[in-house]
Amino acid sequence: MDAIFAGGGGEGYGTAQNLLLKYGNRHGLIAGATGTGKTVTLQVLAEGFSLAGVPVFMADVKGDLSGVGAPGNPAPKLQEAFAKRAETIHCDLTYRQFPVCFWDIWGKLGHPIRATVAEMGPLLLARMLELNEVQEGVLNVAFRLADEENLPILDLKDLQALLVFVADHAEQISKRYGLVAGTSVGAIQRQLLVLENQGGAAIFGEPALELADLMRCDAQGAGVINVLAAEKLMLTPQLYATFLLWLLSELFETLPEVGDPDKPKLVFFFDEAHLLFKDAPKALISKVEQVARLIRSKGVGVYFISQNPADIPEAILGQLCNRVQHALRAFTPKDQKDLEKAAETYRPNPRFDTATAIREVGTGEAVTSFLEDKGVPGVVERTLIRPPQSQLGPIAPEARAAVVAASGLGAKYDTAVDRDSAYERLQARAAGAAAPVTAAAAAPAAPAPTYSSARRIGGGAIGASSPSAPRAPAAPRTDSLGDAFAKSFARQIGTQTGRAVVRGLLGGLFGRR
Repeated sequence: MDAIFAGGGGEGYGTAQNLLLKYGNRHGLIAGATGTGKTVTLQVLAEGFSLAGVPVFMADVKGDLSGVGAPGNPAPKLQEAFAKRAETIHCDLTYRQFPVCFWDIWGKLGHPIRATVAEMGPLLLARMLELNEVQEGVLNVAFRLADEENLPILDLKDLQALLVFVADHAEQISKRYGLVAGTSVGAIQRQLLVLENQGGAAIFGEPALELADLMRCDAQGAGVINVLAAEKLMLTPQLYATFLLWLLSELFETLPEVGDPDKPKLVFFFDEAHLLFKDAPKALISKVEQVARLIRSKGVGVYFISQNPADIPEAILGQLCNRVQHALRAFTPKDQKDLEKAAETYRPNPRFDTATAIREVGTGEAVTSFLEDKGVPGVVERTLIRPPQSQLGPIAPEARAAVVAASGLGAKYDTAVDRDSAYERLQARAAGAAAPVTAAAAAPAAPAPTYSSARRIGGGAIGASSPSAPRAPAAPRTDSLGDAFAKSFARQIGTQTGRAVVRGLLGGLFGRR
């Protein structure tokens, strides 16, 4: 198998349209107005890649892509329409199920899928939390401090404890890294609270996802279709877009260069792609463009699904070589301009006007262009999309649960692990620093001093004597946590070589800070 049959033509339509597997990593676009058939096209392409032995990852934003795990069984009327379509475009329609693995950040509709805070990195985290430039700078300081002080930040409570530590020692930290304002720390903490209230804490922790588990084939050699339950995730668009961008960046960083393979190693479908670019800073869009250009050499194809090609920046749109354009509705002057702009990106066909065709194609039809031999863009054609072989719509909850139970990944991912990390280590430091002071205060030879309210990091306290209390005589002098921290910095200034953890945002392209 060297191509995926996407659709064909009858009277008034073009020739058979095939996506050549050797160009499957040249990325693609599926666009069109709501209800024109984008989801079915996505399902058809995913089935084709799976049959070719290519693993697939896609987010199920509407809850109806789980049907790939069951053979098609349409209602009689629809079955008749599918059979007629298959006869018209000369394709063999055999209903079958595909190997599927279900994922869910919250672990309810699939295996939990997690990343550590360190892996997410400060730039993507700042994007997720919608921080301004100053707040992002403070977050970078916190990450750098965690690296140098050997404080692994794995989940949100680690990051929250680290930020408390930064606020409590802002004066010492500012001498080393520049001004760290308590107001900025407070703003980050509030945004973390919002994320936590939205259930976003579940995305962070261990065991973190291993990319190899997304790149599996079954015993028959068919690529596993990984389906991320995203209905709930879509309620927080920033979380959705940032998480998928992190996953894309991890693929870019981890996979080796393979040049131009005979078929992709993985195909990544990014549904509701406009969310990735909405209100995104220019620097982020620039880096996404670089990744889209470079990740193909690692054997990964990225397919963006959106209502309008105009939702995607031109620099990235220009790299999407395999295109399926469903109908666009031009009800306003802006819509008309977008339609004309979309039509201009195709290699024209002398048989029809591309803009008119995009406006007129019906549901289940599209205007398509796939790369041909030598990577030449194909002439645009009106195409009848082939019917899917798997079930349209979601599978039953019991069937889904059975697939999850049989995947073999439950023992690895279903139970969260909370190992020793920044929260526990800061707690231990605070408790260790407070212990000598507590012991001296309890000594019977001197009246007990009073203490102001303690500032806590997870249970450790930093005490300070009250101005009105008598001084404790002759107690051995011990360093407070702040003093120990300052001395630690003094030792490191000349010797620390910046052993920053390898975390990422799109590899070295973002410049690790």
